[in-house]
Amino acid sequence: MASMEENFPRGGIQKKPAEGKTPKPKLERDNLFDVQHEEKSQKRKRSQKDQGKQQESKKRFKADKPAAAEDNVMNIGPLTIEVLSEGMLLLGCIKEVSDYELTISLPNGLSGFVPVTQISDAYGKLLTKQVAQGELLEELNSLPDMFSPGTLVRCIVTSIEKSDDGRRSVKLSIDPKKVNKGLNSTALAAGMLLSGSVMSVEDHGYLIDIGVTGTHAFLPHQKAKTYIKALKKGPELKIGQNLNCRIVEVKNEGRVVCLSIDRSEVAASIATERQNWTLSNLLPGLVVKARVQKVAPLGMKLTFLSYFTGVVDFMHMDPEKSMSYSPDQVVRACVLSVHPTSRAVRLTLLPPFLHAGGAPRQLPGQRMGAVLEEATVKAFYKQFGAVFELDDGTLAFARLNHLSKTRKSFKIGAFKEGCKHKCRIIDYSLMDEMCIVSLKHQVIEARFLQYQDIHTGDVVQGKVLSLKPIGMQVKVADGIRGLVPSLHLSDVILKQPEKKYNIGDEVKCRVLECNPEGKKLILTLKKSLVQSKLPVISNYEDAKPGLITHGFVVCAREFGCIVKFYNDVKGLVPKNELGSEPISCPDKVFYEGQVLKVMVLKCEPQQERLLLSFRLSSKPGPEDKWKCTSKEKQEVKYQIGEIVDVKICQKKDNGLEVSILEDEDNVVAWIPTLHLSDFVATSKLLWQGLQEGDVLPRVMYLSNKGEHIILSRKSAVISAVQEEQVVRSFSEIQPGMLLTGYVRNVMPFGVFVEFPFGVTGLAPKVSMSDKFVTDTKDHFVVGQTVIAKVMSIDEEKQRVLLNLKVSECSSGDSAAESFALLNQYFKELKEIRDLLKRGKPSICELVPGKRLHLVVQDVREDGSALFSGSSATGWTVTATRHHLGDKKIAPGEKRKALVLHVDALTAEVYVSLREELLKQRPKRRLRENSQHSAVVQHITEHFAIVSLVETAQLAAVPIACHFNDTFRFDSEKLRVGQTISVTLKAAKENHHGVLLAVQGPAKKNVFVRVRNESETALEEMLPAVKHSLSPGDTVTGTIKSVKPTHVTVAIDDKLTGSIHASRILDEVPIGSFPTSTLKTGQKVTARVIGGRDVNTHRCLPITHPHFTQSIPELSIRPSEKEGEFAAMLNLNEENSLKELYNVGQTVTCFVKKYNMLKNWLEVEVAPNIRGRVPHLLLSLNTKVLKHPEKTFKNGQAISATVTGTDASETNLCLSLTGIQSQEQGTISVGMVIKVTPHTGLTIALPGGKTGKVSIFHLNDTYTEDPLGNFKVGKIVRCYILSNENGKIQLSLRQSRLNPKIKSKVEDIEITSIKDVKKGQLVRGYVKSITPSGVFFGLSTSLLGRILFQNVSPYFVQKHSLYEKYLPEGKLLTAKVLGVNRKEKHIELSLLPKDTGMPSVLPESLGLPQYGAEEEKREVDNEEKREKREEPKLKTKRRGNDESLQEAKPKKRKICPADENDSGIEVYYREEEEDDQEEEATKKKSKVKKPGEAPRLQVSMGFTWDEDNAMDIPVLDQKEESSESEEEEDMQSKLKKRTKKEKELEKQKEEKELCKVEAALMDPSRQPQSADDFDRLVLGSPNSSILWLQYMAFHLQATEIEKARAVAERALKTISFREEQEKLNVWVALLNLENMYGTEETLMKVFERAVQYNEPLKVFQHLCDIYASSEKYKQAEELYQTMLKRFRQEKSVWLKYASFLLKQDQAEATHRLLERALKALPTKEHVDVISRFAQLEFHSGDTEHAKALFESTLSSYPKRTDVWSIYMDIMIKHGSQKEVRDIFERVIHLSLAPKKMKFFFKRYLDYEKKFGTAESVLAVKRAALEYVETKSSLADT
Repeated sequence: MASMEENFPRGGIQKKPAEGKTPKPKLERDNLFDVQHEEKSQKRKRSQKDQGKQQESKKRFKADKPAAAEDNVMNIGPLTIEVLSEGMLLLGCIKEVSDYELTISLPNGLSGFVPVTQISDAYGKLLTKQVAQGELLEELNSLPDMFSPGTLVRCIVTSIEKSDDGRRSVKLSIDPKKVNKGLNSTALAAGMLLSGSVMSVEDHGYLIDIGVTGTHAFLPHQKAKTYIKALKKGPELKIGQNLNCRIVEVKNEGRVVCLSIDRSEVAASIATERQNWTLSNLLPGLVVKARVQKVAPLGMKLTFLSYFTGVVDFMHMDPEKSMSYSPDQVVRACVLSVHPTSRAVRLTLLPPFLHAGGAPRQLPGQRMGAVLEEATVKAFYKQFGAVFELDDGTLAFARLNHLSKTRKSFKIGAFKEGCKHKCRIIDYSLMDEMCIVSLKHQVIEARFLQYQDIHTGDVVQGKVLSLKPIGMQVKVADGIRGLVPSLHLSDVILKQPEKKYNIGDEVKCRVLECNPEGKKLILTLKKSLVQSKLPVISNYEDAKPGLITHGFVVCAREFGCIVKFYNDVKGLVPKNELGSEPISCPDKVFYEGQVLKVMVLKCEPQQERLLLSFRLSSKPGPEDKWKCTSKEKQEVKYQIGEIVDVKICQKKDNGLEVSILEDEDNVVAWIPTLHLSDFVATSKLLWQGLQEGDVLPRVMYLSNKGEHIILSRKSAVISAVQEEQVVRSFSEIQPGMLLTGYVRNVMPFGVFVEFPFGVTGLAPKVSMSDKFVTDTKDHFVVGQTVIAKVMSIDEEKQRVLLNLKVSECSSGDSAAESFALLNQYFKELKEIRDLLKRGKPSICELVPGKRLHLVVQDVREDGSALFSGSSATGWTVTATRHHLGDKKIAPGEKRKALVLHVDALTAEVYVSLREELLKQRPKRRLRENSQHSAVVQHITEHFAIVSLVETAQLAAVPIACHFNDTFRFDSEKLRVGQTISVTLKAAKENHHGVLLAVQGPAKKNVFVRVRNESETALEEMLPAVKHSLSPGDTVTGTIKSVKPTHVTVAIDDKLTGSIHASRILDEVPIGSFPTSTLKTGQKVTARVIGGRDVNTHRCLPITHPHFTQSIPELSIRPSEKEGEFAAMLNLNEENSLKELYNVGQTVTCFVKKYNMLKNWLEVEVAPNIRGRVPHLLLSLNTKVLKHPEKTFKNGQAISATVTGTDASETNLCLSLTGIQSQEQGTISVGMVIKVTPHTGLTIALPGGKTGKVSIFHLNDTYTEDPLGNFKVGKIVRCYILSNENGKIQLSLRQSRLNPKIKSKVEDIEITSIKDVKKGQLVRGYVKSITPSGVFFGLSTSLLGRILFQNVSPYFVQKHSLYEKYLPEGKLLTAKVLGVNRKEKHIELSLLPKDTGMPSVLPESLGLPQYGAEEEKREVDNEEKREKREEPKLKTKRRGNDESLQEAKPKKRKICPADENDSGIEVYYREEEEDDQEEEATKKKSKVKKPGEAPRLQVSMGFTWDEDNAMDIPVLDQKEESSESEEEEDMQSKLKKRTKKEKELEKQKEEKELCKVEAALMDPSRQPQSADDFDRLVLGSPNSSILWLQYMAFHLQATEIEKARAVAERALKTISFREEQEKLNVWVALLNLENMYGTEETLMKVFERAVQYNEPLKVFQHLCDIYASSEKYKQAEELYQTMLKRFRQEKSVWLKYASFLLKQDQAEATHRLLERALKALPTKEHVDVISRFAQLEFHSGDTEHAKALFESTLSSYPKRTDVWSIYMDIMIKHGSQKEVRDIFERVIHLSLAPKKMKFFFKRYLDYEKKFGTAESVLAVKRAALEYVETKSSLADT
């Protein structure tokens, strides 16, 4: 080998031994000396002066110059793109990762890219497969999933391409086949580092492609674990992933290598001579020890690996040590590049590269593109550039061409060391850890350096690069290109763009879309967009209603236009918003790409929906026409929805003519009869009761169509308008809305429904009812109130389709809805009764439930009777046959009767004479929501009268559950006498003498109709009229209407103004109603302070073009009428709400309304400033918070504190309780938002924070059900206990909330262990029951433990009993037995003698008590234990028992869990000598082995069956808690025994021992303990069943670790010949890990099992385990692995098929059969097909199974075995006909006579069993025929 070295030295550069080289011995010095030498040389250098060093290096450089070749200096300089050539190996760092390529940072500021096809062979194949299949492959991962920026990779240059503009781009590959092409299998050695790529994922690891032919590389899972964890790219490596691998082991002369990618192993590896590196296979990224050979200004020359030389340029010298390198110094270096032809090697000395697998530092994002005012020149290199030091101490490099504008303007003097320059960071080179900067003026001033600098809406200059069919490519800046789509080349579409634009033209564009990640830039050249000064909409949040901007049409269809803005934001302009005139064909009027001004009407950012309009002016639309038509009649002053009082002028058949009271002109209006009420019957009754001259209050202005103003008194319609749950025009309707309206017309095909504001829709017959509709008239009547759901809208025909089905229109809580209807009905009935009092005073006395004395007038034919009486004069009194009961009555008789119902409309009174109703019963207190049985007594149109069975009280039950619920089939109708179940809703009788109830069981939901956001309608509109007013003008007008927060004023005939509540008085008294000081019709003089836009209600500046069309905003404040006035603030411009109002400022505001849905109070501060007060900030009084709508009246002035603005900054956030402090000790209000059983409450606090209340802080007295009184939504006062780290703890204890009231505190707060004293009685809640005792909560943070022997005086064998009688959350009293403050342990007792309470386990359970005899047993047991465990003690025993007493405590200590420990701790009840020992044992029981299941602690001798229960002693309860005195007592008693007693004692012991020995000898005895099992397995060590029972024994006691240990013992003990027995244990261990272990432990056991057993069996068993534990995903994966590994095994395919069929995956089974036939040999095919068919018969598709059999038999008709199987299955599953068909086919086959005989015999047996005599004969005949034909053939 030595001679080989001499003849062929490694490394081709060093030929001459002279040339200032260090002598040979130095090179061969030990590594140890290298390190010393390096340190010594550094010390020497530090002592010299810098100057001396530089001079020395210069001298050295000059001295070397003649000897060195001239190009050596050039070689030392940095790498340039010219030097790169194909095949050059480089170390690179990933800079960016996209889907199709990796951008790689190369040394010296160069960069290249790796296309997706150059990753690796395996990845390339997957790509090709995906392209061929056309569908995504699961195993193919995208590049961003596998590579992350900052990773070092070895790459090879594949080509260098020149682009059109002269730029060169470097194409690289990281494919190991190319990178490692210099390596062959013989050159591989352990310790080598090389590149690898994951080729496939196997069971035990990964196959790695290292690019060396003939070598298989394997990476075990173990060696990849830490790398995968650190990478955070998923649980395993992916195919194609590039790895830096270290060879761990080389086998079979390099044919097999084992790899590791463990970070620590890779980082520690260093290339050595032993690894046989040569110049032809040297790889970049290797870390080597090198010796400095020569130092030059541009860098250094090094020698490494004994013979190679390499260079380090100035950019790669360690900046810390750059001045201190000297020849012969030993340094660590990393190979950067290897030239393919010259074999020149470049190295780096930068610290991150000196450990393989390191990663260079990244540049902070904000530094990129930064302009630095002063960068100091560190060094200047003539041909290359300059190195600068930046402000943060980092280094930067500027190439020569970036130092000045042109070569000529470059001055070398400006770049001396220390000079300062202004520069800009234009890039960052990861491989040099240097910023790349430029000093060029145009670069520093450039607007855009990278895509991140460009923003949507920017106007940019660009240069035309090319014209393509899709559009024009524009260069915006160096490296930034954009595309102008062909639609955007001009305002109109260009057919020949090349005529307008030439390549190289300068163009001005605007950015439509910019995506820096994808380097995508879309531009527009449309002049109207480029020059637009209107705001830019670049996301949906920017689109505020009322905003006007430019957009471009992308599509015009019959439904309208879709308009696009920036960043792909698009919206719809519906057909009716396209123009002031209707447009029938939008596609003819508008064209694609047209730029238009649009106004935003509505935006929903979450849904990305935008509604726009081309109508920008506020001229009235078609829906506002009615306001303009009647201009001659001045009736515009009434707004729809306005509430007025009216006086009846005249009654007509179909309605009332009324005059509006407040109007002087006495405007006449009309109320149709059906609009008097929501209920048809009530409307008629009211019409009848009203007389001319009566005043009707609260009537709503409904519409102004035709000659009359129409009014309505329907409460449902009025509340819908007041709550803004209406639509004002067709354009506002959206599908899904719920609207309240009334039936306008009933037609055979459906019902027309009208809504306030005149919108009408049709409910077709199919959508009218949930029931089948035969006649529409049966379901609805004209004028009836209904709730309709919008199904669809036809914009063109302006039609709305509605749905009236109750299932669609109700809130889902029918009980609440029906009760609300009933309540409303009786409310209206009361008003009518009050009206009718005048005509018929007797009506007040006649109420249901009243008892009357009547005289029988007449008995009718139908059995009903007529009565008369003094109290019912003028009424017809009747009783039906049912209500006469069994009584026979005759005219003239006097009878007592009970009023059931009074019908005022027909003047009829219905009575009952039934005994059960008339009988006087004591009244019981009834509760709301209680359920009762009731009997139906009378039925009216809207409700039924029922009597409660228990109390005979009358109640009204609604018949309908909803406004739309009007029709009932006869079978559904209630019948008199029927018994129904009802739920009381009003427990006190109302004015009508009845209780109110609903049918069916109780529901506690409150009736609130849920509405969608889209249902809320827009604000009311005032008509806009042109005017010439400007702020400051004084006007006079008449008040038209007075609203709570503003007053409308008619300034002249056409113009209407508005006075806000804040502009009426100078000083507003809090609580007053300023608008109520003004009356309708009053004349006022006011001053104009501003104007509001009609559409948006925003304040408009005077300069605004639409100011002349605004609603004038007025002020009548005395101070503002004359002097200065405060103009209305315009929020659109500079002023924002935040600037106007400071947090903490107090403002006076006016209540608008309480919003029930959003739970806040809406207020107005000024005409255009709204505010909101959240529910919890309304008051500190909980009563106010329960019903805020009752406390705050609309229009009321209140004082509030500003807390901020809402998210949209359009509303102020206010508080009526000041700024809430949430510090410790303050009292606040809150609302329960969550109730957590056994834990406590979560409470929402003012200001949006939440706090927690523990069950220990709910009350001063603990209760059994502490959370019972708390429901979600309840308002409570709470005390803040602590507020740390944003977590707030609260208390609801009265002692905290009202400390002044010294209320009794039964359960004091326990804050820490100091509050607990020994002997104290405490109350608390059971927390949990564990094997070590009962854990008992004393406070939020303190738990106490109750050992089982302290729970009850009874001995309990089953722990489930404790769980039954001590459920979590049970309230108990306990006594403190001991407190360990250090360990924070509290021992408690629940024993009756300690607590004085009854035992927690009742006596009735009959449990054994710790009795008196047990004292004796205790001693016996101790002796037994000693005999078993300590034979020494036995010999030493004396007559007395002192030694026993001594031995007790010791024994407790020497009881660690040993191999034979059953894992069950038995507490023998003994008392320790002193407390310390007791604590020691306590600690010991707490300290568990890691990973051990909690030990099962049993508070008595533990038995496995009843027979032996008596052998094991149970100790006296008293003894455990006794003090030491008692113990001494016991001892003295023992001493006092006589000799005879002791003798008897001994004899008894002998007998007991004999019993025990006999029991152990008994062969039928079941093993009881670990010892028993040990004896058994010693006897039969190869019996797997015994070992499995032993494991099960430990598992019963949840001793999982011990069960594992037993399994391991079994595997060691069972003989290696007993393969099946061993396999049984392996399977049990797999089962154990599957149930109790983790996936990781299971896999470890599985891997071992596969090594020691037949792998196929182990795989199959694990599959079964997965399937039985329903881990189908893991089973699926394992089967896939088996199919790869055991392709030739038929059983695997069949097992997988049966698994799939059990999962109901028939299709997958069919595909599996195809795969199986391809994989298995041909001779197996028939068998496999028939087995698959059998499986399908049993659990799959029988038809498919038949088809399989048929196709097999048609191919192999002579396979009698298949015929036989087919017959068997068909006899089981098929019909007789099918079976006979098969037999017929078989007996006609030409088979051997022996086989035919078999089939004939089977056929005959079948017919005998299932057929008839004829069919049996037929078979015999066929057999004869067969025999005859056979014999005749033989003859011939």
